[in-house]
Amino acid sequence: MMQDDAGDDTSSPGTQVIRRTALLLRLLTAHNRVGMRLVDLYRGAEIQRSTAHRMLQGLVSERLVTQEQESKRYFLGPAIYEMGLAAAPPLQLRDICQPYLNAVAEQTGDTVFLSVRSGFDGVCVDRKEGAFPIKAFVLEPGKRRPLSVGSGNIAILSGLPDDEIARICAANRSRVAERYPRYTEVEFERRLADVKRLGYTLTEVLETVGVRALAMRIRDADGVSFAAISVSTLLSRLEGERVREVATYLADAVRAVEEDLAKAGYRSGAAAR
Repeated sequence: MMQDDAGDDTSSPGTQVIRRTALLLRLLTAHNRVGMRLVDLYRGAEIQRSTAHRMLQGLVSERLVTQEQESKRYFLGPAIYEMGLAAAPPLQLRDICQPYLNAVAEQTGDTVFLSVRSGFDGVCVDRKEGAFPIKAFVLEPGKRRPLSVGSGNIAILSGLPDDEIARICAANRSRVAERYPRYTEVEFERRLADVKRLGYTLTEVLETVGVRALAMRIRDADGVSFAAISVSTLLSRLEGERVREVATYLADAVRAVEEDLAKAGYRSGAAAR
């Protein structure tokens, strides 16, 4: 349901504006490769068209957002990149993981993803392409999904305490039901049990028919599960003996990443919000 400026009495007007601005920027982050139309943004943020337009024009004036004149689509602006450089930690997870992601992409020929926990969500932060001609681009860098959805996210969840898993799932329940109506709690519990038993997730991708993904969690220097590496490809390429082969490649990569994180004393700060 769309909301007008006075329709949310759960927070002060200033906090409401900040929250809506952050949501618009997150939507753009998840779709920045192709941009977003105004209609997609105000519907995605569940706010009035005029409110979204006014906020976006303000973001454009501050260089946080740009608008392509021909298509009228919105994209993240140069100021976001500048802020990202300033905010980047001295030790970047992507830098540590990059050679191992490249190795898995070369070994498998398939598409490899790095995801990290962000509150109740998992966010794709990197993607590497293998040589196999049919690509399974199930995620783009910047895309976020509820932490109970997706092979990488479930791999991360599997390493958390049971009470934390329950808290995250409860917080995400309505979002998951709305976005993935055929994804039941029974199916989620089965996937979670499988990763705890096998050490990896092997799931069919919800958003893309005919694609399967295999993922393993990554722990930081404190042993906290906060990230995952996953491989996505056609169903026929993740069956039988090849599942064990790909799982071995992932296990080697995860082991090397965790050793590097431990040596560097990397702490993720993957705290729930």
